[in-house]
Amino acid sequence: MIHFQSLAEDVLAGYTITEGEAMQILECPDDRILELLHSAYRIRKKYYGNRVKLNMIINTKSGACPENCGYCAQSRDSTNPIEKYRMMQKDTIVQGAEKAHQLHSGTYCIVASGRGPTNRELNQVTSAVKEIKEKYDLKICACLGILKPGQAEQLKEAGVDRYNHNINTSENHHDNITTSHTYQDRVATVNYAKRVGISPCSGVIVGMKETKQDVIQMATALKLLDADSIPVNFLHAMEGTLLEGTDELNPLYCLKVLCLFRFINPTKEIRISGGREVNLRSLQPLGLYPANSIFIGDYLTTAGQEGTKDHQMLEDLGFEVDYEGDQLPV
Repeated sequence: MIHFQSLAEDVLAGYTITEGEAMQILECPDDRILELLHSAYRIRKKYYGNRVKLNMIINTKSGACPENCGYCAQSRDSTNPIEKYRMMQKDTIVQGAEKAHQLHSGTYCIVASGRGPTNRELNQVTSAVKEIKEKYDLKICACLGILKPGQAEQLKEAGVDRYNHNINTSENHHDNITTSHTYQDRVATVNYAKRVGISPCSGVIVGMKETKQDVIQMATALKLLDADSIPVNFLHAMEGTLLEGTDELNPLYCLKVLCLFRFINPTKEIRISGGREVNLRSLQPLGLYPANSIFIGDYLTTAGQEGTKDHQMLEDLGFEVDYEGDQLPV
């Protein structure tokens, strides 16, 4: 029987866990969940102490996406009646940054639907970023899809600190989720951002009919990709999407997934992202023992928990808001 605390000590000493050990984490007996959480917390505390990083999303362009991602209400194949609109004007994006600042968010995430940004859309984003950087002490993460040559350089010049492009699932499971782009398209965009000096952010969506082996492969792929920030989303299946009605998760399994990502990516920011409210439910606070970051406010097409409740949760846990934003661990 695996001893999770000893495994945590090994990881802190530089050990890379095996696939077998990873599987034992995901298959941890429910009555040992506190032992597993405590062990993951030892790793988290080494690199992040009791600090929690807050992130806020603004959905600057909604719907009308030509991609066929099975989880997404903005997909071309989705019949979900979401609000659809073109790229927001610069002033609206800047106003969102003011709200992020008021909520003590260290990172403001500018997100847009679509395969990738047009030059006009990119100019609107970069113009907003420059103004935000002048007004607020915020880290900026952009999530605009697959980038074309020259676009990452423009984002870097404007002051974008981080670029998000999730791998979403394992390479083996990818074609079951979307066929309008490849897994390698996603990896290439993350690497492109890295090459121009933008911090890479890439994560996953768990609960999309993948196997536990797929989940292990996701966490390992992100280790190899050397993503600085790893958002872990838990599927909130939307009406009208390919995955409508999918409900494979429970709170304890979600906690095991978060612990797995901490064990495999010990030094990285692990962020509890979309779906935490509906999947972790009353166990949300426990997720911050392996993870060190959360989104506050709403997500792209689903509502999040009120920011005041998130701040209360952190206070009740004895955690501190990391006002340093997305500064990497030393």
